[in-house]
Amino acid sequence: MAARDTASLLVGFLVLVHTWGAWANVEVNMEDRVEVFRGDTAHITCMFTSSDGVGGMVIQWLYVKPPGQKQKIYYQDTTIKNVEQGTQFTERMSVNGTGATGEIVLTISDVQPADELEFICVIKGLTDGTGEGRTKLKVFETPEHPTIEGVQTGISVNEDSPSKIGICEVKNGFPKPNITWYRNNTPLRADQDVVKVVPSITTESTKLVSVRSELSMKVTKEDKDNLFYCEITYFVPGGTKMTETNRINITVYYPSTAVSIWVESPKGKIKEGDSIEIRCQGNGNMPSSIFKISKKDSESEEGHMLVRHNVTRLQSGVYECTSTDTDTFDEISGNTTVFVNYLDPAVVMPKDTVVVTQGENLKATCNALSSLQTRTAWIKNGVEISVGHSLILKDNTFGTAGTYMCVVTVPEIEGMETNGTLTVYVQGPPEILKLNDTEIDASYDETVVLSCNVRGFPAPSIIWTTSDGKNLETTSQLKTEEGVRSVVSVTVTNDIIAFCNASNEFGTDAVAFNITAIIHTTTPATTTTISSATAGGRGFIIAVIIICMLLLAFLGSVLYFLYKKGKICGRSGKQDLTKEKSSKDNIVVEMKSDNTEEAVLLGVNGEKQLPNDQ
Repeated sequence: MAARDTASLLVGFLVLVHTWGAWANVEVNMEDRVEVFRGDTAHITCMFTSSDGVGGMVIQWLYVKPPGQKQKIYYQDTTIKNVEQGTQFTERMSVNGTGATGEIVLTISDVQPADELEFICVIKGLTDGTGEGRTKLKVFETPEHPTIEGVQTGISVNEDSPSKIGICEVKNGFPKPNITWYRNNTPLRADQDVVKVVPSITTESTKLVSVRSELSMKVTKEDKDNLFYCEITYFVPGGTKMTETNRINITVYYPSTAVSIWVESPKGKIKEGDSIEIRCQGNGNMPSSIFKISKKDSESEEGHMLVRHNVTRLQSGVYECTSTDTDTFDEISGNTTVFVNYLDPAVVMPKDTVVVTQGENLKATCNALSSLQTRTAWIKNGVEISVGHSLILKDNTFGTAGTYMCVVTVPEIEGMETNGTLTVYVQGPPEILKLNDTEIDASYDETVVLSCNVRGFPAPSIIWTTSDGKNLETTSQLKTEEGVRSVVSVTVTNDIIAFCNASNEFGTDAVAFNITAIIHTTTPATTTTISSATAGGRGFIIAVIIICMLLLAFLGSVLYFLYKKGKICGRSGKQDLTKEKSSKDNIVVEMKSDNTEEAVLLGVNGEKQLPNDQ
């Protein structure tokens, strides 16, 4: 009975203790999570309430390691504070606070991804029992800037399965970054038959994560203008952030649905003699497409370009371009019309030459067949004298004779022209061109060159003669557009008259050159050229000689006057002529004899006077 009572008392005591402990248990409060960047310092706070003092309290820190095992890292009671050795936090952790304030902080420096664990704070009291709190440490690392690389080869729209578009990659992030592909501004979702995204994840020894994503898809023609890129989302303390790659464009091969063919060169109208370049292009870009260009009903040439040099009107016609896909054997074509403009040689009527009589009228025509409007002009001696197909020359003279050029041009095309010539001869008697001077003075033994320009048709014959009936040998004679030019050389030994005689079947004409010979004892033989157009005289030289003679005569008279007035003394043996006055009418000249030295004075009338009459 006593034993039964003792047992009942013990059970009652235990129930009482358990009830008290449940009511007075230690309360521990901790944050659900603490977030820090890799390399930073984490502060994990454990806050608790207990009726026991610090002296009766035990504090422990632990963490949960996979697969759920607890690892103690710190122990503290009234006598010791101990950091557990040999853990990953031993060298990097510290605990601040004694618990007297109801707060104790676990500090971990240089946090790494491997530190992302759940930490437990355990508080034990003597009477309050045990309390426990948990906090998850979250570690973050911003990844490197993402990269994107597109395929370098083109992608055909004819492919049956999705083709590789490109690869996006982001390295060294934590936790794992996410990659989303975009086409233009629309995200691409995986579709087994159209879009395929294959990710791959690499975890480094540092627990940092690199993600690689490969996009494959079936392309359409419209994708040639689309831009592809990747969006990367990654986690940071308190939220997420986003970044994007560069945009890339892919080469899409698609078949042509239409073909264009055109004349690349020359621009504008084509003329005979040009080099033409015809180009052909489809609106597709399949490498398997083959282009051929040909003139209709002619042999074709493979390629996008056809060149023809020095074309004629025979190259005019319809040119066709054909595109054939060697994979599908689909064929399409296009065509264009090429027209080569032409300008035939000018035809002048009368042809080459025409002979008309003086006073007659002449009408000439010039025509050139052309595919375009033309302009005709007549030119003589470099001057445009008439416009139009017809040339009318009225009342023809030697002045209208000559060569006329007919020039036919196409104003619409630069450099497109042709020409023809017509030589007009005017029949009539010879006509010697007007002479400036036919009076010629020449020194003795001087050679004078005479020329005679004669016009007329038929070309006159020219003979040179002299006044004494002799023929002169012609130095040169040549035909000109107007007639004949003849040249003769004459050596002057006396006065002479030279005649230029021109004649043809319609008449004659002549001109005389009067050559006066001047004798100079010291003047060497020279050559004087006298043209029928410009003959020069020697009048200036004769005038100078006459003036000199007059001056000498005047000087002699002055000297005689002074002599007579006694201003000039005579030689020894002479009488002074001033002693007696002479008659007014007598002008005397002294004549001295070498033998008798007798002076004889002759009067003006020839009377002899004796010396004593002086």
